[in-house]
Amino acid sequence: MRRALAVLALPLVPLSAAAQQTQGWGQLNQQAETGFDWTAPAFKDTGIGWMAWTPATLAFFGVILTLILLMCVLEWRRPGGAPRDGVLGLTTTRGDRLFISLLGSAYVFIGWLLVMGTPVWGGLALALVWAAFVFWKV
Repeated sequence: MRRALAVLALPLVPLSAAAQQTQGWGQLNQQAETGFDWTAPAFKDTGIGWMAWTPATLAFFGVILTLILLMCVLEWRRPGGAPRDGVLGLTTTRGDRLFISLLGSAYVFIGWLLVMGTPVWGGLALALVWAAFVFWKV
């Protein structure tokens, strides 16, 4: 009986080996093409290991740097920060409104992660709405 099963299974051995090669078993050590990843390391093997630089952290610090430079240009063009009284009853300048919007956005993201988890695109939308409200009404 064993001999009969072995004889019947003999023609299938080359087919299974070929199937393993074409369906991935022969490519176990090769990484699949996945596309863009926000959490993948941005600088591989470059010696910049003091921080986990990913596209997301680069975008975050790039936005903060751009906002600071924009505030510098606006302050240079119109000194004093354009103070005004808002709905909170505070007299705020552009820098104050930027700080309030960034601080509130941090709380929005923390709340989003607590309630909804990842991805945080909805939290980003809420943070942008919050920042627009702060610059418009506060």
